[in-house]
Amino acid sequence: MRRIKVYIHEKENWTNFTWDNKQVVLKLGEARNLQGKLLGKMESLGFDLQDEAVLNTLTLDVLKSSEIEGEFLERDQVRSSIARRLGIDIAGAVETERHVEGIVEMMLDATQRYEMPLTKERLFGWHAALFPTGWSSLYKITVADWRKDTTGPMQVISGPMGKEKVHYEAPSSDRIETEMEKFLHWFQEENETDPVLKAAIAHLWFITIHPFDDGNGRITRAITDMILARSDKSVRRFYSMSAQIRVERKEYYLELEKAQKGTSDITQWVLWFLQCLINAIESTQGTLAKILYKAAFWKLHADTIFNARQQKIINRLLDGIDGKLTTSKWAKMNKCSQDTALRDIQDLIKKEILQKEASGGRSTNYELKEIPTNTAT
Repeated sequence: MRRIKVYIHEKENWTNFTWDNKQVVLKLGEARNLQGKLLGKMESLGFDLQDEAVLNTLTLDVLKSSEIEGEFLERDQVRSSIARRLGIDIAGAVETERHVEGIVEMMLDATQRYEMPLTKERLFGWHAALFPTGWSSLYKITVADWRKDTTGPMQVISGPMGKEKVHYEAPSSDRIETEMEKFLHWFQEENETDPVLKAAIAHLWFITIHPFDDGNGRITRAITDMILARSDKSVRRFYSMSAQIRVERKEYYLELEKAQKGTSDITQWVLWFLQCLINAIESTQGTLAKILYKAAFWKLHADTIFNARQQKIINRLLDGIDGKLTTSKWAKMNKCSQDTALRDIQDLIKKEILQKEASGGRSTNYELKEIPTNTAT
């Protein structure tokens, strides 16, 4: 008895994608309009503020792309690595672990060298950067080469052992070379499709082939960022698709599964992708407000004297710190004693920079005092 063909890649000429042009053009126009407005607004800022916005966006991109895969990186390491590679001076730079450097390296290669051709060798380089030890968690994997399927078909599975649910099964490994040749040729040669629409198609196409043992999701999002950089014609990234996918992760996997079990009519996938992009651009307004507030804060306190520890924590508070600020957290972040931390905090309270949180509780928490509204605009 022949198995029913469930997945899109099992169908003949599966990459002859079609979509409802009327629906797609409307949503694409909305996304393109927002893109243009955002780039115009960012270009009106000074170079320092642009650098801050780019650094925030790229840091978020790396962190959230890894979080989607269940890996949580140290924010300071990611930020320091990106700043170092882009030549941006930041306070409190830290040493970076090898695997973090690899993830940053891949993402920057995709976005800063977006005009360079995407080749098999380049993809292998990205894969090697993601897995510098040749291991993924406890498993030895094939690195810088297509997967071999030595232990069975590549499947996307969820659920506890014994009750697993197969969401997707990728093309067999003997098809990958041919499928990837076709994808890479299209990627380089097809220039009639709007780049934003091309990003939606490429995302679905590459993740459906699933050519590597591991890292397919992160590489897919790097490819997406690369095409979006082409659509912006800029190395300066001001919005993060990965961060928005992280927010909409449940819907993302649902839409992906529907598309991979559907037909070559990918209208619904494209519309979802474009709406996700619109949401990503709109959420940047909050990031921009934070950057402007931070610039206004330092302008207001240009003549105030701070030590290096105080500068570091104030910047962390302005960027958004995880959890509450306490003396013990201050001491841990600055590698100093709690007595020193308390003196630093008390000094900032006297200078009307910090205040005690009203909530109280078992330990005292501190927060930044709001600066006057007219200063922050």
